[in-house]
Amino acid sequence: MNMKVVIYQVLPRLFGNVNATNARNGSIIENGCGKMSAFSVKVLDEIRSMGVTHIWFTGVIEHASQTAYDEYGIAADNADVVKGIAGSPYAIRDYYDIDPDIADSVPSRMDEFDALTGRCRAAGLKVLIDFIPNHVARHYHSDCHPQGSVDLGAHDKASSAFDVNNNFYYLPGQLFTPPDGNQDSTRCYYEFPAKATGNDCFTANPSRYDWYETVKLNYGIDYVNGNRCYFNPVPDTWYKMKNILLYWASKHVDGFRCDMAEMVPVEFWQWVIPAVKAAYPDVIFIAEVYNPQRYRDYFHRGKFDYLYDKVGLYDTLRDIICNNRSANDITYCWQALGELQPRMLNFLENHDEQRIASEYFASCPLKARPAFVVASAINTNAVMVYSGQELGERGMNMEGFSGLDGRTTIFDYWSVDSIRDWYNDGKVNEELLSDEQRAIRDFYIKVMRLCNESPAIREGKFFDLMYINPAGEHFNPHRQFAWMRCADEELLLLVANFDSRDVEINIFIPENAFNYFELHNISFSYAQDLLSGEDMPATIGKNSSYSMRVRAHDARIVSFYHRR
Repeated sequence: MNMKVVIYQVLPRLFGNVNATNARNGSIIENGCGKMSAFSVKVLDEIRSMGVTHIWFTGVIEHASQTAYDEYGIAADNADVVKGIAGSPYAIRDYYDIDPDIADSVPSRMDEFDALTGRCRAAGLKVLIDFIPNHVARHYHSDCHPQGSVDLGAHDKASSAFDVNNNFYYLPGQLFTPPDGNQDSTRCYYEFPAKATGNDCFTANPSRYDWYETVKLNYGIDYVNGNRCYFNPVPDTWYKMKNILLYWASKHVDGFRCDMAEMVPVEFWQWVIPAVKAAYPDVIFIAEVYNPQRYRDYFHRGKFDYLYDKVGLYDTLRDIICNNRSANDITYCWQALGELQPRMLNFLENHDEQRIASEYFASCPLKARPAFVVASAINTNAVMVYSGQELGERGMNMEGFSGLDGRTTIFDYWSVDSIRDWYNDGKVNEELLSDEQRAIRDFYIKVMRLCNESPAIREGKFFDLMYINPAGEHFNPHRQFAWMRCADEELLLLVANFDSRDVEINIFIPENAFNYFELHNISFSYAQDLLSGEDMPATIGKNSSYSMRVRAHDARIVSFYHRR
């Protein structure tokens, strides 16, 4: 049986942190920090029971931080080049180490990670981590790299702006100046010559809006001289990054979410992914790519298994939820993707995006219900839920560096109220949740479970009904989206209602749909809405209408049984 990939993204730093102090810009001592041990057998079993197949641990690799562990030889990074007290998980300072913040015993942090992956396997969950190939922390130094390997930048010719075997890009003769740097000359960050900043910023004085805490890695493209490419012989950085991937794959990591994959040449992915899969065939690669014009390049040439569908379905669904776009536009999304649609990773939240329930998005978690059904059930694509999304987390906190922006911080030590209440010091029950939180969680669980329990959603064909259902008294294509799925003995009729009111709708089912599904005998004895459990009329026919009532901001997944 083919499994539909259902991902649960979680930051261990936040998850399991039961300290409710939440002081703005608080230290790890003040605000506490989640640990890998919070993912107990019971917790992982609960996550798996939600219908999750893969758990994405964000921020497990050691990254820049203002927290010191001097007794273990881990110094704090200079505050001038760290975002927040805890630091960004995307400013890696040692690719071969686990972040000490999330360990109960700092010297045993790698053993704790091994134990975590073991618990995940026992629970039936596959493990994903971030691979950040484009940039590293400004003060990168690995003290855990395998014996015989050479650290990034160790043999660089810093006098050259570009050298094919340099790991970094340099600005010879220029002193790096961080934005809003410390004025105390004894504590200011010193970097000479300056290195290029991670977001392709080739200046010695990046702004606070740049990725100033990171440095760009060199994959053999000379950005200074016309973007000329030097890929043969293979650049040194390629080998070092391949070894990092192989290292983590050897530690039972089942896949990599590749950060800003399109900022790394597709030729590297074309080379490295087959090399990793030759040793670990089941490892999956997910590309964070934002340019739709490059999707096919990174899928076909780059060999990625899945691509982010941010500039496409995410943006469309967000606008529909906020009543700024027509539901009809969902059709344009899948049509534009063509053969790639089943290989997309659909989501409504992640660490970069604003929470649905925040005042910056929809202000109400229930408005996400129709969109989540679309994201999960439109095709065989992967789907993702961000920890707290299923609880209606609002993200309306003034944490520190993150600020009040409708997002859950990735830069600060913090405890997320909704997650803390559900986790409940490891008891994982719903006693502390509100009625609304329990309702939205139940909804997400139903949909996530259906992703693999329903053959039609898991691996069935897809048929869009919008072309044959124009605007009328009983159907509004601007606020409703209708489609069908079919596999083996199961036929589904799905409707997402983005309207703020209950609607009575009639959906016309064309003969073409039955022909496409090869349904020549269309007699069914029973029908049920898989979301509500409500019995539905079992009569569905060619070139006829099917009527149903759909609640505001809700959806129907009507399953027809016993085909004869």
